[in-house]
This record gives sequence, structure tokens and C-alpha cells, in this order.
Amino acid sequence: MSQPRQSRALVIVNTHFCSSNGEVVLGTRRGAKREAEQLSNILSRLNYKVKLMHNKTAKEIEDLYQQECCCEHGDYFVSIISSHGKEGVIIGCDTEGVKLTRIFQILSAEKCPAVTKIPKIFFIQACRGTELDQGVVVECDSGEPEPECFSDYLSLPPQTAVMFACSPGYVAFLNIFGSMFLQALLKVLKGEERHLALNRLMTRINWEVAFCCQARGTYEGCKEMPCFVTNLLQDVFPFSA
Repeated sequence: MSQPRQSRALVIVNTHFCSSNGEVVLGTRRGAKREAEQLSNILSRLNYKVKLMHNKTAKEIEDLYQQECCCEHGDYFVSIISSHGKEGVIIGCDTEGVKLTRIFQILSAEKCPAVTKIPKIFFIQACRGTELDQGVVVECDSGEPEPECFSDYLSLPPQTAVMFACSPGYVAFLNIFGSMFLQALLKVLKGEERHLALNRLMTRINWEVAFCCQARGTYEGCKEMPCFVTNLLQDVFPFSA
């Protein structure tokens, strides 16, 4: 009996940043490398063929997604990006930015038919601005989003979900032990919650970060609120191996 095709996972982690003249202009992201390796290991155990890439330039990040268009995929494509960033942009190790819309365009139905029909799931650990979230007690079920919050993501490829470490305009925290967001993802993937449908799994990560995590040191007490956007049309169970 032939073995089922493995789903694929692409993990990109940038920890060191230098401009074209060799000047270090962004801080080293201590703790990110070990965290990415832990996530790669757990995805491998969940029957993903994992490609873990360190310190890639903006152009190399684009090229990695171009290469996925030529690969044979299983039931899912998962990508984890851990880097510096700003709203709608991931920073390469050369300090140049690659727009998320560019990544999504590469994986569009026209350019990448190989992954058109399978769910594509992104977890993005990067700042989306410079604001600090001091945390509040929320007593309502929901609020009205800022009009521009997801304007860059209206052209998601079909069958795509994107989860961000923080809300638009805010920083995403990282220390030598890892990030709030990806540590919460790691905890969920190691536990029974991995069997949940993706939207419930992401909501569980929201809860974990919102209620169980806060910054230490210089930003003692600051909070973080992950959020996600999706155009999936059905429940999917990407980690219930």
C-alpha cells in the first residue's frame, strides 16, 4: 500500500539583521531560533515535511514561496514566519521588507495551482507597528475593527487562514525564552487541542496569550492580542495526525 503524501510546512526565522553595508540596524532576536526548531520538530511528528530556513533576505523569502509552487503537497500547507516586521510587511535579514500581499500573490490560484485547493495556514510572529498594548478588561463580546485593519488581506489566496501574533499597529513580544504567540502555538500543538478544528484552535491560542501571557523586564505587564483572518469554507483539522 502506498504511503499518503505528507503535508508540507515552511518555517522561516530571522534572528540577525544587517544592511547592505554590513551595519547592524535591527536588534538580534534572541530566543527565536530555538523556538522555530521546536515548532519544526513538533510539525515533523505531526506528519509534515518541514523546511526550516534561517536568516533569509526579502528576496530569498519570496523565492522560498515560489519553490513551493513546484512541490508535491499533501492535505495542507503550513507556514510559520518569525522576524521583525511592520504592518503588512516582513523584514528580511538584509533589513529589506517583503509585503505579505506579495507572498499571497505567489500562492494565488493563477500562479500556484499546485496548492489552490488545499488549506494554506500562516502563523506570523512579527510586529505590526510600534504601539504597546497595556491590556484592558473587556466586557463586550466584540468591537468594531478599524476600517483599514485587514485591507491588505482582502486578496488572500483561496482556502487560506492567517494568524498574527498581535493586533494591527502593535508590537509582538519576544524574549530569550521565545515569543508569547509561538509558545502558545507550541503548547497547543503538543496538547489535545491539536485535534480541534483550525478556527477553534486559533481561538484557543488567542485565549492562551490574552489570559496567560504578559511581557517582562522593560515592558513589564504589557499584553498582546493575536488575531486571525480566514476565507476557509469548511472546518479543517490540520494537526490531528
